Amino acid sequence: MDKYFGRFRESVRRSPGRRLRSLLRPRSVAGQVFLLQLVIMVLFAAVAGVTLVLQARHSTIAEARKLSMGVAQTFAHAPGTLDAMKSHDPTSLLQPRAEEARKDTGVDYIVAFDPQGFRWTHPDPKLIGKHVYAIRKNAAADKPFTQTFEGSLGLAVDTTVPVYDTGGKTIVGFVSVGVTVSSVNDVVEGQLPNLLGIAGGALAVAAGGTALVSWRLRRQTRGLDPSEMTRMYEHHDAVLHAVREGVLIIGGDGRLLLANDESRRLLDLPADAEERRVTDLDLEAGTAELLVSGRAVTDEVHLAGDRLLAVNMRPVDPGGGPAGSVATLRDTTELRALTGRAEVARERLWLLYEAGVRIGTTLDVARTAQELAEVAVPRFTDAATVDLLDPVLRGEEPAGPSPEMRRAAVHGGESARSLYPVGKLISFAPTTPMAVGSARGRAVLEADLVTSDGWKAQDPEHAQHLLDQGFHSLITVPLQARGVVLGIASFWRSEKDPFEEEDLAFAEELAARAAVAIDNARRYTRERALAETLQRSLLPRSLPDQSAVEVAHRYLPAREGVGGDWFDVIPLPGARVALVVGDVVGHGLHAAATMGQLRTAVHNFSALDLPPDELLGHLDEQVTRIDSQESPESDGEGVTGATCLYAVYDPVSGACSLARSGHPEPALVHSDGTVEFLHVPVSPPLGLGGGLPFETAELTLPEDSRLVLYTDGLIENRDRDIDAGQEMLRDALAHPGRTPEETCQAVFDALLPARPSDDIALLVARTRLLDPSKVADWDVPGDPAAVARIRADATRRLEAWGLAEVAPTTELVISELVTNAIRYGTGPIRLRLLRDRDSLICEVADGSSTSPHLRRAAATDEGGRGLFLVAQFAQRWGTRYIARGKVIWTEQFLHGPATDAGGASVDDLLDQWDDPAW
Repeated sequence: MDKYFGRFRESVRRSPGRRLRSLLRPRSVAGQVFLLQLVIMVLFAAVAGVTLVLQARHSTIAEARKLSMGVAQTFAHAPGTLDAMKSHDPTSLLQPRAEEARKDTGVDYIVAFDPQGFRWTHPDPKLIGKHVYAIRKNAAADKPFTQTFEGSLGLAVDTTVPVYDTGGKTIVGFVSVGVTVSSVNDVVEGQLPNLLGIAGGALAVAAGGTALVSWRLRRQTRGLDPSEMTRMYEHHDAVLHAVREGVLIIGGDGRLLLANDESRRLLDLPADAEERRVTDLDLEAGTAELLVSGRAVTDEVHLAGDRLLAVNMRPVDPGGGPAGSVATLRDTTELRALTGRAEVARERLWLLYEAGVRIGTTLDVARTAQELAEVAVPRFTDAATVDLLDPVLRGEEPAGPSPEMRRAAVHGGESARSLYPVGKLISFAPTTPMAVGSARGRAVLEADLVTSDGWKAQDPEHAQHLLDQGFHSLITVPLQARGVVLGIASFWRSEKDPFEEEDLAFAEELAARAAVAIDNARRYTRERALAETLQRSLLPRSLPDQSAVEVAHRYLPAREGVGGDWFDVIPLPGARVALVVGDVVGHGLHAAATMGQLRTAVHNFSALDLPPDELLGHLDEQVTRIDSQESPESDGEGVTGATCLYAVYDPVSGACSLARSGHPEPALVHSDGTVEFLHVPVSPPLGLGGGLPFETAELTLPEDSRLVLYTDGLIENRDRDIDAGQEMLRDALAHPGRTPEETCQAVFDALLPARPSDDIALLVARTRLLDPSKVADWDVPGDPAAVARIRADATRRLEAWGLAEVAPTTELVISELVTNAIRYGTGPIRLRLLRDRDSLICEVADGSSTSPHLRRAAATDEGGRGLFLVAQFAQRWGTRYIARGKVIWTEQFLHGPATDAGGASVDDLLDQWDDPAW
């Protein structure tokens, strides 16, 4: 090698003159290359010059043919050409136009002539009228053609085009356009100096390039002769390819200049890798970035496919040339296993993080189980199944470990379809990994299912089918929360490597995270089921039978949990009915329980037959009392808001009294389909009004109209405001002739959101009016002597109604009530009888607010037993207050067992009450 370096130093010390002589010396590689390239370039230049001349002549003739054809076609079909040829003097019309076109287009002649060959035009006027010779040689007479022939102007490229008349059937004349060959030669001769100049310039450039290449080759080879270069290459090749380290030489532009055999093997380089950019060789991003960076590194580890390479790099700058770098690569097999384990650990940690994010997104037990299976596949296992105890799926606390579980989730590829499907109840045999793991509370590994007799004992035929599908390894992990086994998660492998002992810890950690989410979902399911059960038990199971209105209803709990919406239909005395809709803010057990309290309170206050405004006032006090009585242990969870709409409808007069507390206004649908929202004075929600009075709206509802009561969840949600909801409700209601049931369905179809965020209660009541023939009333004078007449009139009306059998009892009731009103009340006094389906209602109204009380009469008392007897003969009786005075009413059932007090003594009847105040 010292010999070669000496030659390099000697070549650097040589003078320019000596370097030039050496360049031309035949034995020098540079000289040989220069002479050879110079001869080749001279030949190339000569051939190129001749080729360019011939090509220029051919191209010019081709352009002449195209030009003559284009001008001939254009002139032949130009407007006026046909008319001029058919005129009496074609020459006078065509000659000026032909000469003008010839000058504009640069052709040598444009000749028009008749079908017999006599010219109409020509650049030489002397030839006009002369015959054209040999114009159809080797050409069809009826088609355009181009030929080269000797004409009056010399050898020319000529194109002749026929001109037709009568729809393209008769030839009127011809147009001939030509470019003389002398013009073509002039063009070629004009271009010849340029072509020769270009060829000479190319020769000069090529010679200069050859000299430059030879000079650079001489400089790069340091003047070595071919034998010396051969020996250097042989030594270089032997050293470069014998080493067991990869060697790469990368240029400053990022191109791979040299790669030895070992580097090709380590990096899996393609055969044409050299001279390509390193970034285009499909290397790992980190490795490619390092190789083109040019920085110095020592034993930096990089991943290349399935190998870990230790990379050493040093930048080089030989002789002041372009920068580059040399890299050596070493396969660090001793680090491979360690790095693999680290990568697996990193992947497992990331998978556990994903499990924490993706498992438990909903509070649904089945969905949470499915999320566990989806997280495990495919990065940990090829298929996953989750089996849960039946009580867990129902939201109940499991009583203890059980071999029977229900398949809750399956996830994997095509082979997963061979596993038991979702919903199947599986009774695991005691020897199966599932049963063993559930009993021990620990994960069980079956690394080879082929040899697992305990697993096969569950179902040998099904087990063989799974083996045929490729399943070979299994891990089962019990799902435990708070020390209770909820189910089993099973991880199956069919394509990945078999499970190992180190996989058990990860499987247990993954199952532990999922078990907490499943238990949370189970508890939520239980609470939701309890709340729904409580709420539905507090809502009316069936609506009472009454004749005032025809009623239909709907109730839908929110998806997030049950709430406090309720509705009710309460029969009232006098054939009237109360319609109620309410809403307790919030969701869950507390809201449902509060709703039950308020509904019970409404029933109790309705039993007192209070007007709507007074009833809401009492209900407001009740809510305030509930809030004030909340214990500290309840975390202050009071009735944060409740709304209510209470309406009383009288089918005798059609009158309707309404009052509302923070509730949406009701809608009234008339028989013709017109919809109006009733203006009912609004008050603050219950418990928030501070004792402010409530107001009542008094309306008269037409017969066969529909009164619509609803909660705000129907018209308001996250996607629309209350005004838009009311307009949608108006559109849904604006249809005549619908029944209440059809109305409810239409409203839900139009307004129900996909996922209701609040409870929805809807009550539709179609009004009826009591037949006037079923109502009888009398004004009662203040004279006790009038009682007999009133009683006789009532008896006649009962006989007209076909109720003679109840006339004696009714006479007794009327006598007692009317007599008490005359004796203790004030005028005016009025008696009214109502026949409502299977009931007979008797009402006596007077102007006094004093209410009678049932009491025990002493044996020596002359009076005090009338109201007692009324209570015995009537099924129900009571008092209600009106704007001026009160009404004492009784109700008798017409088709029930008759009430007969004649079989018992007065003392026996009175002994049924113990209250001394009576």
